[in-house]
Amino acid sequence: MTKAELVTAIAEKAGLNKAQAKDALQAFIDSVTSSLKAGHQVRLVGFGSFVPVRRPAGTARNPRTGETVKRPATKTARFRAGEGLKGALN
Repeated sequence: MTKAELVTAIAEKAGLNKAQAKDALQAFIDSVTSSLKAGHQVRLVGFGSFVPVRRPAGTARNPRTGETVKRPATKTARFRAGEGLKGALN
Protein backbone atom coordinates (compact mmCIF):
# COMPACT_ATOMS: atom_id res chain seq x y z
CA MET A 1 0.00 0.00 0.00
CA THR A 2 1.37 3.39 -0.96
CA LYS A 3 0.91 6.62 0.94
CA ALA A 4 -1.71 7.78 -1.60
CA GLU A 5 -3.64 4.52 -1.19
CA LEU A 6 -3.46 4.88 2.58
CA VAL A 7 -4.81 8.45 2.37
CA THR A 8 -7.72 7.20 0.24
CA ALA A 9 -8.47 4.38 2.70
CA ILE A 10 -8.37 6.76 5.68
CA ALA A 11 -10.65 9.21 3.88
CA GLU A 12 -13.21 6.49 3.10
CA LYS A 13 -13.21 4.89 6.56
CA ALA A 14 -13.19 8.14 8.56
CA GLY A 15 -15.62 10.05 6.35
CA LEU A 16 -13.07 12.74 5.53
CA ASN A 17 -12.10 14.27 2.24
CA LYS A 18 -8.66 13.35 0.86
CA ALA A 19 -7.07 16.65 1.88
CA GLN A 20 -8.14 16.18 5.51
CA ALA A 21 -6.98 12.55 5.48
CA LYS A 22 -3.62 13.57 4.01
CA ASP A 23 -3.20 16.25 6.70
CA ALA A 24 -4.11 13.74 9.42
CA LEU A 25 -1.64 11.16 8.12
CA GLN A 26 1.12 13.77 7.83
CA ALA A 27 0.42 14.96 11.39
CA PHE A 28 0.71 11.35 12.60
CA ILE A 29 4.01 10.84 10.76
CA ASP A 30 5.41 14.14 12.06
CA SER A 31 4.39 13.32 15.63
CA VAL A 32 5.93 9.85 15.56
CA THR A 33 9.11 11.19 13.97
CA SER A 34 9.58 13.97 16.52
CA SER A 35 8.91 11.59 19.41
CA LEU A 36 11.46 9.06 18.10
CA LYS A 37 14.01 11.84 17.54
CA ALA A 38 13.59 12.80 21.20
CA GLY A 39 14.31 9.18 22.17
CA HIS A 40 10.75 8.27 23.22
CA GLN A 41 8.74 5.20 22.26
CA VAL A 42 5.38 5.54 20.54
CA ARG A 43 2.94 2.87 21.75
CA LEU A 44 -0.35 2.20 20.04
CA VAL A 45 -2.10 -0.35 22.24
CA GLY A 46 -3.32 -3.31 20.20
CA PHE A 47 -1.34 -2.22 17.13
CA GLY A 48 2.32 -1.97 18.09
CA SER A 49 5.22 0.21 19.20
CA PHE A 50 7.75 2.32 17.37
CA VAL A 51 11.02 2.11 19.31
CA PRO A 52 14.15 4.27 18.79
CA VAL A 53 17.34 2.21 18.59
CA ARG A 54 20.98 3.29 18.70
CA ARG A 55 23.41 1.23 16.68
CA PRO A 56 26.99 1.47 17.94
CA ALA A 57 29.90 2.12 15.60
CA GLY A 58 31.56 -0.98 14.27
CA THR A 59 33.07 -2.60 11.25
CA ALA A 60 31.33 -3.93 8.17
CA ARG A 61 32.46 -5.78 5.10
CA ASN A 62 31.87 -4.63 1.53
CA PRO A 63 30.27 -7.69 -0.11
CA ARG A 64 31.72 -6.85 -3.55
CA THR A 65 35.33 -6.31 -2.62
CA GLY A 66 35.55 -7.97 0.78
CA GLU A 67 37.12 -4.78 2.14
CA THR A 68 36.50 -3.99 5.80
CA VAL A 69 35.09 -0.52 6.41
CA LYS A 70 34.22 1.43 9.55
CA ARG A 71 30.52 1.97 10.16
CA PRO A 72 29.58 5.06 12.19
CA ALA A 73 27.12 4.98 15.07
CA THR A 74 23.56 5.65 13.88
CA LYS A 75 20.02 5.98 15.16
CA THR A 76 17.16 4.04 13.66
CA ALA A 77 13.63 2.95 14.54
CA ARG A 78 12.06 -0.46 14.90
CA PHE A 79 8.43 -1.47 14.90
CA ARG A 80 7.21 -4.17 17.25
CA ALA A 81 3.81 -5.56 16.38
CA GLY A 82 1.27 -5.67 19.21
CA GLU A 83 -0.94 -8.60 20.14
CA GLY A 84 -3.98 -7.18 18.33
CA LEU A 85 -2.07 -6.86 15.05
CA LYS A 86 -0.48 -10.27 15.44
CA GLY A 87 -3.88 -11.82 16.11
CA ALA A 88 -5.42 -10.14 13.08
CA LEU A 89 -2.68 -11.50 10.83
CA ASN A 90 -2.80 -15.08 12.11
